[in-house]
Amino acid sequence: MLKITKCPRCDSAKIKRVKRNWTGDFQGQVYTVSGLEFYECPTCGEKIYDRQAMQKIEAHSPAFVKIHA
Repeated sequence: MLKITKCPRCDSAKIKRVKRNWTGDFQGQVYTVSGLEFYECPTCGEKIYDRQAMQKIEAHSPAFVKIHA
């Protein structure tokens, strides 16, 4: 599991792992991934996704429908 203690964008130590519903948009198609875990910095808003989070996003994204079909 990815362990991040400082934000790579603003160097804040306030970055933390969160779990929440995440919404994306692909060519006007809005989709939601429920319970996605990722890192988020409250200082600058930077979001960092590990491999598992990216796999969940790709599994729900309309951009990958043909690949997963």
